[in-house]
Amino acid sequence: MRYRIFGRTGLRVSELVFGGGWVGGLLIHQDDATKLKTLRRAMDAGINWIDTAPAYGKTQSEQALGWLLKEIEATPYLSTKVLLDTARLGDIGGQIERSLHESLQRLGRSSVDLVLLHNQIEPTATSSAITPEHVLGAKGAADALEGCREQGLTRYIGFTALGDAASCRKVVDSGRFDAAQVYYNLLNPSAGRPMPVSWKGHDFGQLIGACRVQGTAVMAIRIFAAGVLASDVRHGREVIITRGTDIAREERCASAVFNALGDAYGTRAQTALRFVLANPDVTCAIIGLAEPRHLEEALAGAQAGPLPQPALDALEPLYQANFGR
Repeated sequence: MRYRIFGRTGLRVSELVFGGGWVGGLLIHQDDATKLKTLRRAMDAGINWIDTAPAYGKTQSEQALGWLLKEIEATPYLSTKVLLDTARLGDIGGQIERSLHESLQRLGRSSVDLVLLHNQIEPTATSSAITPEHVLGAKGAADALEGCREQGLTRYIGFTALGDAASCRKVVDSGRFDAAQVYYNLLNPSAGRPMPVSWKGHDFGQLIGACRVQGTAVMAIRIFAAGVLASDVRHGREVIITRGTDIAREERCASAVFNALGDAYGTRAQTALRFVLANPDVTCAIIGLAEPRHLEEALAGAQAGPLPQPALDALEPLYQANFGR
């Protein structure tokens, strides 16, 4: 396992993070013996971070970790999240503190290493999104998260950089967050590079570079594009969280990627992982797992190292042509 420095925190973290989310779903859908065996294997392989959230399986992921963490012979870093009810934005601080206390109770911990704001960020609030002012303004989410840190409930604070890129950029540029979870994969690398004028996909506006300037650690999310990059087999948990696309379009783009790259760089999942690890400004990649063999596949991909430059060059015509769309 290789390790990278977690932004300005100075923590040394594994390139791979064990994801406890719904899409992979191992901590939610597998039996207890499989959960424990896979988590132990991840720790033995050198993975030293686990990421979860109350929303994952309607708290099932956190509940599973509550007993799993007591069974493993390791003390990994742990991150969870808070999701604001946008109908109650007059009580942002109360919502965040209550949510975190409830998460800690489920996790069986007195604190976590990182807590992240989980709402999308948009210029105007919606049923699921909040604005930069809700995050950065007086009595906003940043104030509340900093208050949790002062209470010793978390060491560091972060946010999920989804929604409007300019709005997310304002939050990054504030310098108040230690980490950001950023959408970045083979099908949409816009958080890590300028895109051609022909690009019509959801543009994340080089958020990774903005994080680098602030010393904000980058946790890459959706590196398998909800599984579309990893396999042609659909599991029914694919949820698109970017604009201007759908599963059928993502599948066509994935087909174009692997027509260009072939199998020279490992399996589809390994190629996708190695693409993310090729960006030195990415601190770590959160991997979603459905089965134990997916962990072994990811470990082998990480061991192979970042995708080499010829492979990256072969992708450029696809981006220039917007995948022919």
